Amino acid sequence: MQNKYDVVIIGAGAAGLMCAHTAAARNKKVALLDHSNKLAEKIRISGGGRCNFTNINTSPSQYISNNPAFCISPLSRYTPNHFCELLDKYNITYHEKTLGQLFCDGKSEQIIDLLDFLCKQNNVVRKMGVKVEQIEQNSSGFCLITDTEIIQTEVLVIASGGLSIPYIGASGFGYAIAKQFKLNIVPTKPALVPLTLGVEQLESFANLSGTSFFSRTSIGRTSFTENSLITHRGLSGPAILQISSYWDKDMAITLDLLPTDDICYLLEMNRKSNKLLNNFLHQFFSEKFALSLCDLIGINKSISQLSNKEIAKIKQTIHGLTITPNGTLGYKKAEVTKGGVDTRELSSKTMAVKNNSNLFFIGEVVDVTGHLGGYNFQWAWASAVVCGNSI
Repeated sequence: MQNKYDVVIIGAGAAGLMCAHTAAARNKKVALLDHSNKLAEKIRISGGGRCNFTNINTSPSQYISNNPAFCISPLSRYTPNHFCELLDKYNITYHEKTLGQLFCDGKSEQIIDLLDFLCKQNNVVRKMGVKVEQIEQNSSGFCLITDTEIIQTEVLVIASGGLSIPYIGASGFGYAIAKQFKLNIVPTKPALVPLTLGVEQLESFANLSGTSFFSRTSIGRTSFTENSLITHRGLSGPAILQISSYWDKDMAITLDLLPTDDICYLLEMNRKSNKLLNNFLHQFFSEKFALSLCDLIGINKSISQLSNKEIAKIKQTIHGLTITPNGTLGYKKAEVTKGGVDTRELSSKTMAVKNNSNLFFIGEVVDVTGHLGGYNFQWAWASAVVCGNSI
């Protein structure tokens, strides 16, 4: 005996929940399946438990894809304002932290509970702890064989996420389904992830583990000006996580340690000072960091004794410190997965597969990766609503 639905959504995360209640509100009989027994774990752990649910500065420029124009349509049709209006309607309060990032005043469970409520209100059938073993397309849509039942659906939506944070249930399920239906997959890699350093470079920063500093971190013309953090494995912090999405093996990254000042100008203004370089740098860095910089530069004499060649060397280190990571901490520590289902296979108006109009892919499984700061949740909401409204 088969259970029949108009729509089956696989993946009960941010995109899946949003799509489920959107489609069900249009009088569709919807089932939401997930192999986990917990709803939306990524929402729960986001933002230190307060969920950085969107960013008021959202625009296509904050997203990476092999097909950059693809995200324009979904993001324009469901904006941060739309999601804020939803929270306002249900009296969930929030605040802007920095750089347009919006967080719940309370706990992230408020958003999970709201999406769960909306699904229940619209009679979404939720099936948790279900393993989908096989998917077959037939004349009536799709037949799903699970470990507990056989399900028939006219429309199938894959919202199963990417490979990041496997301990909360991330898997390659969505990519396997895309391959089954002959869709191209843009190679995946960990993104928004800490970078690791080799032994020699780690030794240079050995006594600075746990030190945070403001920097402009760059690869070519791409740069981010935020805090960076030295760890016992390498580099982390917002600026590093951001640039990691653009980093590939053997690439060097450049750190400007004083992005809002000119060290040459500052030294020139103090040219007659007898203050030692490390004490001078202590104005801008911690005492320990200033001393380590002097060790790295190989200079620690009074400002008045510095030659032009030494000032040039100081400038190179302060404004152009070049570091070549040897890897990342992988999907275990990555906030998102870069790459995924090739958007050239999908309609940006509906999120449907172009040559298979009843099959949809939404959220992180798709090759659209946002910057740090709520952009990936906004992509989840936007792609889900576009999909749910088109079914």
